[in-house]
Amino acid sequence: MNAALDLSLDLRSRRTLALQIHDAISRAVREGRLEPGARLPSWRDLAAQLGVARGTVRAAYERLMDEQFLVSAGAAGTFVADRPPVEARPADRAIRPPLPGLFYDHGVEPLPFQMGVPAQDAFPFKLWSRLLSAAARTAAAQPVSYPDPRGLPALRQEIAAYLGYARGIACLPAQVIVTAGFAGGLGLTLGALGMRGRRAWVESPGFPLTRHALELGGVDTVPVPVDAKGLDVGAGEALAPDAALAVVTPGQQAPLGLTMALDRRLALLDWAGRTGGWVIEDDYLSELQLRGRAAPALASLDLAGRVIHIGSFSKTISPALRLGFLVVPAGLAERFGDYAACLAPAPGLEAQRAVTSFLAEGHYLRHLRRMKRLYIARADALREALHPHEGEGVTVHPMGGLAVRVDLSEGVDDGDVARRALAYGLAPVPLSGWYGAGARRPGLLLGVTNVTPARIALDCDRLFGLVRR
Repeated sequence: MNAALDLSLDLRSRRTLALQIHDAISRAVREGRLEPGARLPSWRDLAAQLGVARGTVRAAYERLMDEQFLVSAGAAGTFVADRPPVEARPADRAIRPPLPGLFYDHGVEPLPFQMGVPAQDAFPFKLWSRLLSAAARTAAAQPVSYPDPRGLPALRQEIAAYLGYARGIACLPAQVIVTAGFAGGLGLTLGALGMRGRRAWVESPGFPLTRHALELGGVDTVPVPVDAKGLDVGAGEALAPDAALAVVTPGQQAPLGLTMALDRRLALLDWAGRTGGWVIEDDYLSELQLRGRAAPALASLDLAGRVIHIGSFSKTISPALRLGFLVVPAGLAERFGDYAACLAPAPGLEAQRAVTSFLAEGHYLRHLRRMKRLYIARADALREALHPHEGEGVTVHPMGGLAVRVDLSEGVDDGDVARRALAYGLAPVPLSGWYGAGARRPGLLLGVTNVTPARIALDCDRLFGLVRR
């Protein structure tokens, strides 16, 4: 029995003797050296064999019985429980991180050309630390009870006020639901609207995460082409007349950066009203429009209550917040509130309180103005550095959102270029993955937020050296 158990005790170990006995027996059971039904010595006999106190073995046995490794049959003895076999863990099995094609790494400082993240060097760290510390102190003094699952009332009020003057959306705080970023808002919307098994129009090109999220949620996605006026509603009706949902980026189309024309907006709203469809408006950049003033949100034109507006603080403050919001039609506010309470409550209160202060004290608008000036300067510097590389299969397009789009010659593997660029500390985004199947075009999206003017020419030389090779 001792051989099967490999039960040798180390009197110098910091682990108690009872714990050493417990570990040896549980390990023997998991590894199959002690089979189900095997009879163990009584705790008195084992104590004598090991030269330890009977209470030590008894404590180990009782813990093993609590954990269902052993069963006691009274006077008949103690036996190994009938447990299913435990398969050995695969050695060195690599589990990939989530969506490696979209996120090159998690929790690290942004790289030049990386999209979707604000400027690391311009984040107001001191101000944010002060607001976050104050929020933590306030949260610690609050009653220990469940908070409103829709988000802090003060934050929802600030968001509603901001959307009124910045995005033209007239809404009540009760229509605003705080979410765990855009992804949290999208998941809440798909669940509350019951979209599983339905079809949805998605922009082509369009944000790959949105398409992937819809598919994981059981939605059949239909890529609809985008032209100079935005999503082609007529093409959508021809491709999928039975669609129940359309997901669009009308403010600044991702990745082309164009604004959806008014006639297309009205056509999309008309489609939703006629068919009973829903429109998700991904307002991912809010009013962070670098050239001119941002157009009002699509939701500001929605009189029939068919648009769900999703916003986020990821691009304007920080994606580390994991904080976003929904604006839902008044008729859906109760349903969405119930869904949030059961399946998708608002994230932690500290971040919510800090963002509330950031908005209420005017820091947010001042921060946006500073970021616009900074990003315009960096975009101009990037365009200047790209100029020598134009031609010979490289076409640089006007600024779109917070990225410059570069088309490459047919046959160039933009994904391979992006992967090799990481070795040089660069993180361009391959464009081909943003298109639906069958319409892929090679290119690169170069984010402007974290480029450094002092080294931008060298970074461009390195990147397009990889393209030409």
